[in-house]
Amino acid sequence: MAAIVTVMCADQVKLLLDRFTADISRVVPLSALWAHGSLALGDFQPGRSDFDLVALVSTDITDAQRQQLHHAHEVLIREAPLADKLHCSYVIRSQLADVSQRHLTWAMGELFTRRISPVSRRELRTGGLCLYGLEPAAVIPPVSDEELADFIRGDLRDFWYPATGKSDPWLRDIWVDLGLLTLARATVTLQDGRLITKREALDVLATGLNAPADVLRDIYQRRYETEPPISEQWRIRRAELARTFVRTGIEHVLASQPGQPA
Repeated sequence: MAAIVTVMCADQVKLLLDRFTADISRVVPLSALWAHGSLALGDFQPGRSDFDLVALVSTDITDAQRQQLHHAHEVLIREAPLADKLHCSYVIRSQLADVSQRHLTWAMGELFTRRISPVSRRELRTGGLCLYGLEPAAVIPPVSDEELADFIRGDLRDFWYPATGKSDPWLRDIWVDLGLLTLARATVTLQDGRLITKREALDVLATGLNAPADVLRDIYQRRYETEPPISEQWRIRRAELARTFVRTGIEHVLASQPGQPA
């Protein structure tokens, strides 16, 4: 039965990506479509993982095309399984080299703008999955180790560390998951330059960082098994364990980096 479900999910993923490629090609002049994150790195969990996509577009996107893209994404969510997890940034090819540039992005049911981070750029260059057109390594400029490390340190220092000073966000599953996984992945990248998957990050948390075992079990079950019911008491306890662990971990990581106090 598990094998049948796996095949069905793989078919749904292919159908979704094929349809998405066709849909946006009718709206914008598409030069390439790439996947990074879990889909490219082999840790994709259908129905749980996001589709992290980048569409390379040859010309500027007009207001009319922006409206058409919004409509295309909404229709896809209504009609295609798994489409609610599909996120895509639309990058104008002439702006690709500018790391400060913000790009039109569909995620969480809306269009907004955001940057393509050095982590995403490195993922795309070294292990990006080409779904259509040009290979990412052929057009994305290299990301230096220094640039990658600077971004990761800044993300820990300026976003995640202040977030550990607040209690309420950590009551949500997504904060617990991303907080611990981001810390583990950042630790490895800053140590030796490698980018690791979320599954590998769980191993690092367990064997290298001594994360709370109950919290790790909670994350693992939610990502890879059947999600168990959660009591309000455990949700509150889990939030405090996760928040405290991430805060202490960031302090340790930044203290080990020259000139980077938390």
